[in-house]
Amino acid sequence: MASTPDMMTRIAITEPGGPEKLRPEEVPVPEPAADEVLVKIAAAGLNRGDIVQRQGFYPPPPGASDTPGLEVSGTVVATGANVTRWKEGDEVCALLAGGGYADYCTVHEAHCLPVPESVSLIDAAALPEVYFTVWTNVFQRGGLKAGETLLIHGGASGIGTAAIQLASALGARVFATAGSEEKCRVCQTLGAERAINYRDEDFVLVTNELTEGRGVDVIFDMVGGDYVQRNISAAARDGRIVNIAYQLGSKVELNLLPVMLKRLTLTGSTLRARSVAEKAALAEEVKTHVWPYIETGRIKPVVHATYPLFHAGDAHKLMESSAHVGKILLLPETE
Repeated sequence: MASTPDMMTRIAITEPGGPEKLRPEEVPVPEPAADEVLVKIAAAGLNRGDIVQRQGFYPPPPGASDTPGLEVSGTVVATGANVTRWKEGDEVCALLAGGGYADYCTVHEAHCLPVPESVSLIDAAALPEVYFTVWTNVFQRGGLKAGETLLIHGGASGIGTAAIQLASALGARVFATAGSEEKCRVCQTLGAERAINYRDEDFVLVTNELTEGRGVDVIFDMVGGDYVQRNISAAARDGRIVNIAYQLGSKVELNLLPVMLKRLTLTGSTLRARSVAEKAALAEEVKTHVWPYIETGRIKPVVHATYPLFHAGDAHKLMESSAHVGKILLLPETE
């Protein structure tokens, strides 16, 4: 670690609250454990989990950094004693349990993936969290297959733009909801057959028409609230409904009879607290099934804006406004 400084800047959460609670501070550069690499961060991706952590409701798993940030891209500058996959100078993007809002971070070597040739080092920070999340939820838990239909709520979000591209590339019929005509146009440009402006249209009625009354095979939801019952109504027989968040609330009153009559599966998952081995296995699947589409340019990261690391609070304000399309990135070493 002779080539790295002793100290670095990170963004700390001074106390639970609003974006103003994010403050830069100087801390020692972390040292990689035996199976970890030290990454000089080029960019860090924002995720809703960062906001929930800032608010005090999503603490890091035991042993993880309390610095927010769940995905980064950058250059390996040091390796632990047991590392075999990477060497100093390699450019990687990585899934983290925390620590991304900083100049440097450590990460298990198996949770890193190579930066695709078609993607810049900075834009690669927009890849790990979204594609790990989409693969494990839409394809592993949801079991989406070519020729089936997929409804994505929040189609213009970072995860939504990734899900649209991957599902359409793998042969599914994709529908998406979004909150403006502009966002709907983006969803359709990315591969959605039909984008539904939820402010003007009822996605249950629209998807019922699009599927000739059959319903949707897989529904990928981060909204919750009254969408839970409406998802049940929109689902096809043997449909799968996968939740990754409940922005409108997780406590709802439901009529579950259609779940039985339609033989529906209601499921969901989180990613951050999974074991090292689980994340490593997921990384291998993403590398095998997703990375080739990114390498060829069939799938591209959608980056809405970049902010200097010191302006993390402003980046959070933008995410909370939902005015963005795609990913928001933080860049260290910029004022």
